[in-house]
Amino acid sequence: MQFAERVQNLEISGIRKLFEAAGPDSINLGLGQPDFDTPAHIKEGAIQAIQEGKTGYTPNLGIPELRDALSRKFDRENGLRYAPSEIIVTAGASEALHIAMQAIINPGDRVLFSDPGFVSYGALAELAGGVPSPVPLDDHLHIDLDATFEAMDGARAMVLNSPANPTGVVEPEETIRGIVEYADDQGVIVISDEVYEHFIYGATHYSAGRYGANVITINAASKTYAMTGWRIGSLAATQEIIDECLKVHQYILACATSISQYAALCAYTGDQSVVTGMRDEYHARRDLLAGGLQEMGFDFPLPEGAFYLFVPMDQDFIEAIISSGVIIVPGPAFGDKGRGYARFSYAASRDMLHEALNRIEQLL
Repeated sequence: MQFAERVQNLEISGIRKLFEAAGPDSINLGLGQPDFDTPAHIKEGAIQAIQEGKTGYTPNLGIPELRDALSRKFDRENGLRYAPSEIIVTAGASEALHIAMQAIINPGDRVLFSDPGFVSYGALAELAGGVPSPVPLDDHLHIDLDATFEAMDGARAMVLNSPANPTGVVEPEETIRGIVEYADDQGVIVISDEVYEHFIYGATHYSAGRYGANVITINAASKTYAMTGWRIGSLAATQEIIDECLKVHQYILACATSISQYAALCAYTGDQSVVTGMRDEYHARRDLLAGGLQEMGFDFPLPEGAFYLFVPMDQDFIEAIISSGVIIVPGPAFGDKGRGYARFSYAASRDMLHEALNRIEQLL
């Protein structure tokens, strides 16, 4: 049977392969999914929406109440002024990234992203007919501004991810501002993926949209409120960009799930201490896992955000760790420059992290 070349050229995500293959006794430090349950008040909001019969289609953009709440959130937390009409509620950040690429990329357009970087960026660029153009990070796993500016010549878009997956790096304000302003001069659109914005330890998050109108802001409830399975994200941009993205969104999805939208409304308008509690726990887990690995002799920069460690180690040892039942992700899953690294997710209980460290230590 014949299939589209743009699909046949893609590989199934190595992260998902590991997730599906994990045995019942495995300690899964591979998948970037919070191990917390969705907070009770959010679940109660969904139940109430079901009981009130809010189970039909919603407006393509999303329910007005949620877009109002997101508009206020962007203003309050990010210093961004998006009107409700400039926000699309999507099926997670994944759909938001997809419709952004589909709306702005023409065949042959180059799309920049970091290497190592999140696995979806290159694949989504290719599905849109674009040319994935990974840009190596510097020796400290930060964005290399000189290399990025050089790569921008003739590019169409750049995906900016801070805090970053897989590295946990939080980029400083001068880097974010520099990228947006240089991109604007070059006619490049910046797609800013900010899904880990609330999980930062000692650093500060700067939203790219503060520094120019050439930015598409991608966010989601998934990580912030432990709502990965609810599939609620958002895309915010100028009205000109929104109008084009909406065309793609309405034909591939129509609208995000109604019940999930009402749950997200409760998330964004409800008690935010649940987010602080999760952040503090991730901070403790980061210190536990990083400290344990560093005591074994592994040398790596302590990440300031997200819930990942990106640790230098050779492929044989990575395979030995996985064989011991500790699921981690080999660095090449995130790009060629990820070779010689492994990603550890600390979105797992402290007991699981202790057991993972015990198993790893036994391999030394």
